[in-house]
Amino acid sequence: MELFLQQLINGIALGSVYSLAALGLTLVFGVLRIPNLAHGALYMIGAYVTYFALTSYGIPYIVAIGISAAVLALIGVIVERLVFHPLRNAPHTHHLIAAVGVLFFLQSGAQVLWGSEFREMPSPFTGVINIFGLNIGQQRLVVIFASILVMAALYWFLKKTVPGQTIEAIEQDRTGASLVGIDANRVSMMTFAISAALAAVAASLVAPINLVFPTMGEALNLKVFAIIILGGLGSIPGAIVGGFALALAEVFSSTYVSNAFSEAIGFLFLLVVLAVRPTGLFSKGA
Repeated sequence: MELFLQQLINGIALGSVYSLAALGLTLVFGVLRIPNLAHGALYMIGAYVTYFALTSYGIPYIVAIGISAAVLALIGVIVERLVFHPLRNAPHTHHLIAAVGVLFFLQSGAQVLWGSEFREMPSPFTGVINIFGLNIGQQRLVVIFASILVMAALYWFLKKTVPGQTIEAIEQDRTGASLVGIDANRVSMMTFAISAALAAVAASLVAPINLVFPTMGEALNLKVFAIIILGGLGSIPGAIVGGFALALAEVFSSTYVSNAFSEAIGFLFLLVVLAVRPTGLFSKGA
């Protein structure tokens, strides 16, 4: 029972990271109707920004995460303006090719600038807390609670603020939103900024537990795409539930079956769900 509860905490922490990263990808898909294949590379850059803010400038961890989110938000706007905006009327295959180009550019740039070695990100939360007999790392608790706060803030922003409501309006009916005066270009820039910032926060939270390296976003890219398909393309609740479902499936299969099987079990779960509901769990479609 103790092992089960320990792995449950680990799965929730991992699911928090998956959900944050998937939320950003879901927002971009909902507004632009394109899958941003460069999302994993933005995640990786976010981890590096936090790492160097900590190690080179001695900036406190929480502040460094905020700086990373701001820097990645700016990079997200630049990518949207220079890469995706010029292709707004092009076929979707052009967007996919452009996104792959951004992915390789950022990944190769990171290798040239910082090398390919693995780096360990320092964190002030290195201790272990005993809760009802369970030894839980402080960093994992930080991941869980920080992710909940960010998701709650995102929900409040989308539901209670005018800029957030414009994002939802564009998602629901782009033409109708434009007719009532909503600037789709501004919303696209804002969405990319939020998406990249969420990726930066997710990477910065989990990096002290894992490591920082140029290809760290590759595996995440595959998983967040599986998550948004599982939850339903463009569905924010689906991205959250899908993130936790995939993480828990991976953690428990790794514990009770094998490490090798844990990578496959999540996608097997995805296939089973899509066989029953091809549009995803939270899609409005039938």
